[in-house]
Amino acid sequence: MKAQFSQGTLKRLSMMRESESSQSRSKRPFIVLGTLVGIFVASTAVLAVILGLKSKAAQKNADNELCVTPYCVKAANYLIESLDETVEPCEDFYHFVCGTWIKNSRIPDDADAINTFYALRTQLDYNVVDILTPPPSNEKAEPTALDNARVLYNSCINEQNIEDEGTDTILSIVNNEFGGWPILEGSSWDNSTFNLFNLLLKLRKYNNDIIFGIGTSVDEKNSEKYDLVIGQSDIGLGQRQYYSNESKITIAYREFIRDLAKELSDDTSMVDTDVNEIFAFEKEIAKHYWTSEDRRGRPNGTIRTTVGKLTDLLKTSVSSFDFSKYLSSAYAWGGVILDDSDVVTVHELEYLNNVSSIIDQTSARLLQNYVVWRFMMHRVDNMPKRFRSIKENFQHIFRGTTADVSRKIICGNFVNGNMGFAVSALYIKKYFDDNARIQSSEMIGNIRKSFIDMVEKSSWMDETSRKKAIEKAEAIDEKIGYPDYLASDNMTQLETQYADYKFTSSYINNVLKLIQIKAKEEFQILRKTVDRKAWGFTAPTVVNAFYAPSKNQITFPAGILQMPFFDKDAPKYLNYGIGVVVGHEITHGFDNSGRQFDKDGNRIPWWTRETVQEFNERKTCIVDQYSNFTVPNINMKANGNQTQGEDIADNGGLRESFFAYQKWAQANPNADKKLPGLSKYTPEQMFFINYAHTWCSKMTDSYAMNRVLSDVHSLGQFRVIGPTSNFVEFDRVFKCQPGQGNSRETHQNNIFHDINSLAKQLQQDIALCEFDLIYFSASSNPLNYIISSTILTKEEA
Repeated sequence: MKAQFSQGTLKRLSMMRESESSQSRSKRPFIVLGTLVGIFVASTAVLAVILGLKSKAAQKNADNELCVTPYCVKAANYLIESLDETVEPCEDFYHFVCGTWIKNSRIPDDADAINTFYALRTQLDYNVVDILTPPPSNEKAEPTALDNARVLYNSCINEQNIEDEGTDTILSIVNNEFGGWPILEGSSWDNSTFNLFNLLLKLRKYNNDIIFGIGTSVDEKNSEKYDLVIGQSDIGLGQRQYYSNESKITIAYREFIRDLAKELSDDTSMVDTDVNEIFAFEKEIAKHYWTSEDRRGRPNGTIRTTVGKLTDLLKTSVSSFDFSKYLSSAYAWGGVILDDSDVVTVHELEYLNNVSSIIDQTSARLLQNYVVWRFMMHRVDNMPKRFRSIKENFQHIFRGTTADVSRKIICGNFVNGNMGFAVSALYIKKYFDDNARIQSSEMIGNIRKSFIDMVEKSSWMDETSRKKAIEKAEAIDEKIGYPDYLASDNMTQLETQYADYKFTSSYINNVLKLIQIKAKEEFQILRKTVDRKAWGFTAPTVVNAFYAPSKNQITFPAGILQMPFFDKDAPKYLNYGIGVVVGHEITHGFDNSGRQFDKDGNRIPWWTRETVQEFNERKTCIVDQYSNFTVPNINMKANGNQTQGEDIADNGGLRESFFAYQKWAQANPNADKKLPGLSKYTPEQMFFINYAHTWCSKMTDSYAMNRVLSDVHSLGQFRVIGPTSNFVEFDRVFKCQPGQGNSRETHQNNIFHDINSLAKQLQQDIALCEFDLIYFSASSNPLNYIISSTILTKEEA
């Protein structure tokens, strides 16, 4: 204890003792008291100094435990600004993580939603615009494909030229190739030459699938080859439910048709009648349209046949449409001659038969009006501003927006959607850190191992199915960042890919040329062999991730491998918190849809009937759980049937990534430093916090309704609450008790009633929704928030 006192203190104590002997006895009590006080004061001062030194040392150690790199400071800021610590995480984890973010965030006037993806895509959008802006003339020569992409972009942003060209080119095609648009001609339209078969065929050359959809896809039974597909096309409002009742959206849709027709014609005598008939016809078609839920509810809804037998298969007692001839004629235009033995996969057979019957009972004028309307609906995007404004007025109501997206962003998205690999060739050099490619590969490998561990421990799969599931997981092909050829100095493959993509200053002519190129590309791929190890059709310049069942392939483009989804300087609990996306994609190979494809991408039974039955029993819990969620503001129930695959993938992905992080942390103790301002949270808690932050979102009511009706993904709030409430490790990490809102045993929707009874019933020691194995989705685009309206696909939806 001697060391607690300094030499000066000891000297003063000695002098006190000497002075004490010379004092009178009458003063001794006071002297003793004074001495004791002095000792106490001196001791306190010394102790304060010592504690101060200890506090500084502790602070220094604490500082050494903090990650203060620029990345960590930035990550700490966005997380701190998101958290609402007045909310108990065990009660409502979503609002604990996102509450302050939701309160302070504002949906931009030109957007229908805002979330983590929005910020990332916004940055990518501006990066793409920078790439497409012509460089100084003294810069190094770049690929011809990129030069043509810039020409296309410049024609898109040249508003004056678009105004000068007007609508003559579009109307010339409508009148001279398609036979006119009756709504513009009043009663003078001549129906004597009308032929629906020829009309649909001419429109298919412009990459438009109207009423019926045809194309090329990987053969489900032989993943090394392509086959033909035929099925329903889309409908103007996208989903059947919109046509059920009159609403501001159906009114705005008719106004869209009416206003466009009146702007294009001087003869408006029959416009109102024609508009009402067009809508009534589409409403009748919509009754037979298969939603995502319909398709998922009919796993055997496809029929495999051949070109030679197609007409007999689709022929009804009243239908006269020759589907076999339609396919053959369309592909012949693309330079591909079909054989009677060519395989055709038929989707939505009931739709094809029912709509064929409707068509045979519909007038020529109405069919011509409707089909040309669906062409014009998309071509408005390429017309002068006053016409685009008509569509934008509709979009404001449909999406809930109040302003238009910047023309530069629209044009950048348009070019990136159609020449994305040319854009990516420069993007990966200018904006992508290749270290992310290397490090993410290691993380993906660890999460894959974690998935396999879960399969090995599964209690409901029999040995045969378990062994094949492991083989499939090990065989998953992974694509990270970009295809190798884009980083090569040899641009031959890129130049060959875009050899026909040569453009001028005329935007409308460029668009018309482009959509015909796209149509031919889809037809011509039929005779090619599937390269199962090649990068897919989506360019690296997207913020998304994918699983392709026919290739058993997962893809993580460069666009998503950046903050906050991944960073080489991030603590691993942050990277693995977003690694849920990786687990999500891996799990996609084993969900209600992915499980139907074997390790080679062939759709054949490879699980035993017993295992399939066990799987179906467990997925019912997921469906029931998510169907009980209520969407805020619009008071609509979520559709657990429609989202079941993505929900399964979310639940599985969260587990796989968490367990992978646990193993990494055990092998690398104390390697992860804490974020400044968030040091009170453990690394495992930060894992869940960063995962939940990914799904912080705000959206317009119109967009929320559209998502519930059409999207196979749950809304962000449910992507947090569902998986965390089902995961016992979340309860442990946050010390949650049964009965709390975010507890897996009883959450706010109370779907885990009598959980012990359920567990006993299935002779397992976990809740139904805890699935000791596997999760995945029926969609190959699990994080699908891409703005598709700027990408030219069939019907350019």
